Amino acid sequence: MKRPCVYLLTNKPNGTLYIGVTSNLINRMEQHKSGIISGFTQRYGIKLLVWFEEHSMMTDAIEREKAIKQWQRAWKIELIESINPKWQDLSLTLCF
Repeated sequence: MKRPCVYLLTNKPNGTLYIGVTSNLINRMEQHKSGIISGFTQRYGIKLLVWFEEHSMMTDAIEREKAIKQWQRAWKIELIESINPKWQDLSLTLCF
């Protein structure tokens, strides 16, 4: 899945949220799940992929990530629940 993506992770439904951007979502999810990425996601056990959006260009993905980072939490939750109302781990649908 080598394609620019913006993604949202959480540690549990309605839990702590993390937004990121990557050019390879499968690889990045492997890193998050194994805990080799130190920092915020490792500290709070944030490993569940609950939303992602593909883009054709990395610049577009980065722009979208920056915009969503400025959103209120309620808007981010609405975004997640618009495609994933049960907060299921979408990484399970990715081909690792």
